[in-house]
Amino acid sequence: MIKLLIADDSALMRKLLGAIFAAEGDFEMRFARNGKEALDLVKSFRPDVVTLDIHMPEMNGLDCLNRIMIESPRPVVMVSSLTNDGAEVTLQALELGAVDFVTKPAGPVSLEIDEMRPALVETIRTAARAKLRKSLRLRERVRHRMDQGKSASRPFLVPAVQRRAREPSASEATAEVPGLVLIGASTGGPPAIEAVIAKLPQDFPWPVLVAQHLPASFTAAFARRLDGICALRVVEVSKPTPLEPKHVYIGRGDADIVVAPRPSGPIVLSAPPGAGYPWHPSVERMVMSALAHFPAASLIGVMLTGMGSDGAPAMTRLKQEGGRTIAEAESTAVVWGMPGELVKQGGADMVVPLGQIGSAVLEMMN
Repeated sequence: MIKLLIADDSALMRKLLGAIFAAEGDFEMRFARNGKEALDLVKSFRPDVVTLDIHMPEMNGLDCLNRIMIESPRPVVMVSSLTNDGAEVTLQALELGAVDFVTKPAGPVSLEIDEMRPALVETIRTAARAKLRKSLRLRERVRHRMDQGKSASRPFLVPAVQRRAREPSASEATAEVPGLVLIGASTGGPPAIEAVIAKLPQDFPWPVLVAQHLPASFTAAFARRLDGICALRVVEVSKPTPLEPKHVYIGRGDADIVVAPRPSGPIVLSAPPGAGYPWHPSVERMVMSALAHFPAASLIGVMLTGMGSDGAPAMTRLKQEGGRTIAEAESTAVVWGMPGELVKQGGADMVVPLGQIGSAVLEMMN
């Protein structure tokens, strides 16, 4: 049995979610109306996975998540809205340690809940099997044990993001593009992508393309967040954009990120979802489009945490044609589906823990 704690201030949402997982037959559930009740149940019920609504009275989902990850770490899935504010807060939750999120129906909940049932159940089952990194917020957990009660009582405050100083870049039209780094990720991906990008220096000479499975309303916020943290310029691809060194290009959610040629130089664009690709932005389609316009030897593929197999065949082909590939090690991946599939297909040149992937990319380039 999978022990599931559902925290939501809406009685209707608790009822509907409870009915979905009761019908599965292998879930034992408890329910909380706010973050304080959820914290008590985490200690007494000891769930395998927790769902947290973001907006709850007495203690909101972000504060509750912060406490859970410090006091009793376990897989947490956030339940959020598809608004810009919801996207920003959800990305903060992923940084705090949530393994994934589900989006609330935009219309009448009782009518649309059945449409999200398959994806919801798959997300929760995957989260229940997810592994939290042992180093996740280790310093705060140690401090909590040493000073129990004091740090736990402080509400979570989101620190102001400080943009690192960076020099203006050259014109896109004339910039030489010697190669590309192609990063694919899904469940658990946003913090993993940040960990990799943060290791790349300000003068990194290759453009970096990222296909992270996210809804369209989340990718712009994700790009802004990375742009404020990393030395490189980070943008969401919402229109045809010339590829430029020192830049990171985030694929727009619910679309695909594709490389294409232009007389002035290669560009990256946001394409409508391809019918043959079940996940978006598609890692598979991104890598295949890069192979169509760049020599494989000038490409580096990086496969990070995520469920499924998106991108594994294309990155395997990239390696076979002379490119280089890196798969995140099982020891650090939240879900070792996508990188594990790349390894299984023989498509990984290196299998590297998350903290070493940025350095490995630099070594491959050199």
